[in-house]
Amino acid sequence: MVILFDEFHLPKSIYDVIFATDQQALVAKLLIVEMKKHGGSLGKTEMSMFANQLHDGTTIEVEKTEGEFKKREKMQISYNKRQFYDRILTPMRSMGMIDYDMYQKHYTISDKFNKLLIKFGLKWVQEVNKQ
Repeated sequence: MVILFDEFHLPKSIYDVIFATDQQALVAKLLIVEMKKHGGSLGKTEMSMFANQLHDGTTIEVEKTEGEFKKREKMQISYNKRQFYDRILTPMRSMGMIDYDMYQKHYTISDKFNKLLIKFGLKWVQEVNKQ
C-alpha cells in the first residue's frame, strides 16, 4: 500500500491519509471503534461477525458539520465481506495498525504503525545527511 499526502493539505483524519475512498476510511474507523469497544482486540469469530454485519448492511450515526452547526444523522452503510478483508483488514495488518496472533486467533490494535513511520523519518534524515 502506498501512502501519498500533501503536507499543506493534510486531512483531519488518519484514515483519510491511508485509504483511497471515503467509504474505506469510514469502514476502517468503524473497525477500530468496534475493537476499542472490546478492549482493543477481537477474536476471529467476532471479526467475522463484524464483517458479516457490514456485508448485510448496518445503520450508523454520522456527525455532519454545516457552517457553525453540527448535527447527527443516521446513515446506512454496506460493505462487501471479501472487500473488507482485502481492502481494509489486510492493509491495516501489513502496515502494523493491527496485529494478528495466530495461536490465540485474536486481532489487536497495534502501535507498530507509529514505530514504522518513525523509522521512515530516520531513514530520510540519514539520506539527507549522507555525503
